[in-house]
Amino acid sequence: YLARKFFYLWARMTFGQVLPSKARCFYDQKILQKAFGEWKEQWTVCREKKLSHRADNHYRHFVLNLIFKAWRAYICQQQGKRNKYYVAESHAKKQILLRTWQHWLLYVGVQRTKHGMQSVALAFRERSCLRVSWAVWRRKQYQKCSGHKMNILALQHWAQSLQFRAWLQWRELYLYIQNEKQKDTRAVTHHQHRELGRCVGAWLGYLNLHRVVFGQNELAQEFHRSRMLRRCFSDWQLSWECRRRVQAHQRDLEKQAARIALWRAFAHWKHYVVLCVEEAQQCELAEKHYKCHLLVLQRYWNLWKSRL
Repeated sequence: YLARKFFYLWARMTFGQVLPSKARCFYDQKILQKAFGEWKEQWTVCREKKLSHRADNHYRHFVLNLIFKAWRAYICQQQGKRNKYYVAESHAKKQILLRTWQHWLLYVGVQRTKHGMQSVALAFRERSCLRVSWAVWRRKQYQKCSGHKMNILALQHWAQSLQFRAWLQWRELYLYIQNEKQKDTRAVTHHQHRELGRCVGAWLGYLNLHRVVFGQNELAQEFHRSRMLRRCFSDWQLSWECRRRVQAHQRDLEKQAARIALWRAFAHWKHYVVLCVEEAQQCELAEKHYKCHLLVLQRYWNLWKSRL
């Protein structure tokens, strides 16, 4: 106890009011505070860098996600518009073809009705002409028969007195009747030939018209078949082109996804390398600081020992 007391007195007289142990403790505290402040500052800077990197990655991922969603919505909208356009175009083509077919059917029905009415009118005209000719011929024949009977009665009545005169008159009358009969026969024959020519002409016209209508029907059927073939080929070509575009777009998406995944892996690897480098630098700084601290402690320990 006395030795310790006199040692403290001697140390106070030698080093002053502050003892070496307190100075060493105070120095160690200051060194530790300074080192802790530098370490805390480095840790804060590192943490801020990590947070900034994480924020940048999160913002980039968020922006890429928004861009992908907007692009996907745009693609869906464009595809919907394209499908609606194709449906509308096919519907318009169908409506135009249906209207054309309906007009053509209406035209064919009207032509058939006209042809039927024309044939009925021709038949009625032929029957009416034949009936009139038959009535005229019957009236003339009746007149001829009645005149012939009257001539016979006149001849029988005037046979005794006017036989020669009556015979001459009868001859003249007979010749006149023969001429009239020949004229009537010629007129009937001419009228029949004329009506027959008209009938033949109408029949030939009907045949030509029927051939034209039949040719138009064949042309319409051929046009309909070619139009259907062209429409089917165009639909197939459009579907094949759309499928090819979708496949190419899908390949581009796969390539873009592979590039994005590779870029993200490279970014993670680069961030990991930076962290490893920073950690190695911090470890190296801590080791240097620890060595410096040890050197200082050793130096002060040697000084204290030399002074002691």
